[in-house]
Amino acid sequence: MIYHTKSHRRCRLPVITQTRLLEHFVAGTPARSAAELVSVNRNIATLCYRKLREIIAEQIVHDAPFSDKIEADESYFGGYHKGKRGRGAAGQVAVFGLLKRSGRVHAVMIPNAGHQTPMSLIRQKVLTDSIVYSDSWHAYDKLDMSGFHHERVDHSRHFTQGRGIENFWVILP
Repeated sequence: MIYHTKSHRRCRLPVITQTRLLEHFVAGTPARSAAELVSVNRNIATLCYRKLREIIAEQIVHDAPFSDKIEADESYFGGYHKGKRGRGAAGQVAVFGLLKRSGRVHAVMIPNAGHQTPMSLIRQKVLTDSIVYSDSWHAYDKLDMSGFHHERVDHSRHFTQGRGIENFWVILP
């Protein structure tokens, strides 16, 4: 019942079991622990959690666009690698993020951090006439001519104190 959307089949679990798993999902209980507490197979609980995450991800795609003051940045994640770090490091995954100041965050894995990928995401998710704060990376140069008010933050001089997209990257695993 909970999972009936266009891309998901109807769940065959009893509604009470679905509801209990949903409650554990919202409470942050790991799927394996929730499976024991609800008395279902751990694979079923894991599948249920995955479907819930997919539904949330679909809903996020359709959320209202960002407006006002927005921070844009990219970051790289992956295991420990010797040598080059950040842009151009082998084996790391690029993630692009938008943060509405005092609001929500939109982060998505990107295939590459070339100038077209961040710009297309900004055009999709940010209303024109918004103020977009970014670092001085050349991929953000086109913001100046795209209907956005563009402000650059010089990270060699200062970071946003206590909040901001850089602090969001820090809390991710």
